[in-house]
Amino acid sequence: MKITMYGVRALEEPYFDRLNQDYFTCKYVRELLTHDNVVAAKGADAVLVRGNCVVDRQNLQQFADWGIRAVFTRSVGYNHLDLQAAADLGITLARVPSYSPAAVAELALTLGLTLFRGVNVAADQTRQGNFTIGANLFSKEIRTATVGILGAGRIGLTEAKLYQGLGAQVFAYDPRPSQSAQATMTIVDLPELLAKSDIVSIHVPYFPGKNDNLIDPRFIAQMKSGAVLINTARGELADVTAILAALNTGQLRGYGTDVFRDEGDLLGQEFEGSSDIPNVEARQLLAAHPQVLVTPHVGSFTEPALTDMIRMSYANFHDFFTTGHTVNEIHL
Repeated sequence: MKITMYGVRALEEPYFDRLNQDYFTCKYVRELLTHDNVVAAKGADAVLVRGNCVVDRQNLQQFADWGIRAVFTRSVGYNHLDLQAAADLGITLARVPSYSPAAVAELALTLGLTLFRGVNVAADQTRQGNFTIGANLFSKEIRTATVGILGAGRIGLTEAKLYQGLGAQVFAYDPRPSQSAQATMTIVDLPELLAKSDIVSIHVPYFPGKNDNLIDPRFIAQMKSGAVLINTARGELADVTAILAALNTGQLRGYGTDVFRDEGDLLGQEFEGSSDIPNVEARQLLAAHPQVLVTPHVGSFTEPALTDMIRMSYANFHDFFTTGHTVNEIHL
């Protein structure tokens, strides 16, 4: 069976090759799927995409015309897939339900601690030759702090354990916390979590039209003054204007993000300078450095996470080609 895979980086190819136990014929496409490069899948039996690929009705119609009946994503999230179009066209969609939770959890922890201790500001000052120690570098210690985890799934739970290992108290808010979460963290309601946490880390899925701009002025106003906010979930959850305003007033000490709204315009691109970046929110966030730390959606870019994604993607294809179904199918 032939599979066209979009968004495969050069360093990822050896992993795809090594884990290809069913000897699929794989065609690697460096770029994310767009309307311009959809033709690369012509002649394939299936397609593998990643987050921010354009999997809309137009591209799905093209796949269907070529007889492609399986379009899978190697991501957990699937808001980039047009579920209705796939159902109309008889195309099966599937995802990777999980991968190494430590990947995103460790990045969230790193961003949180960097902003909490003011390392971002200190490093920026000394880089400019300023070795003075001002009030902006004064900090608590993490063992005396409270961390709030919004979304107590596998990633949130893993981050909680990392912070607990450093001595922090950890609160969590989740409408349906697992038994593991309840046994590990103190489950509280959202207002209490926001009011008491020195670091708030977001790990909730994005539901278009339901929790857009979850982090809005009201959300931030409920936070403890001078707290740090971390978003490694989805850019659509963040009202960037409200976050920047809170940084200016001191309501927020810092904001760390690995995600952006409309990040398909950014990822995989190298611009001459920040002024050339087409994403307005990304330009605003970069301009707020060092109060804002920005990474280019690298939360899952670790060897264990990549291995998990590839192995599960191949398992999905194996099941589909042998039985016509996979347990990780996505339905309307």
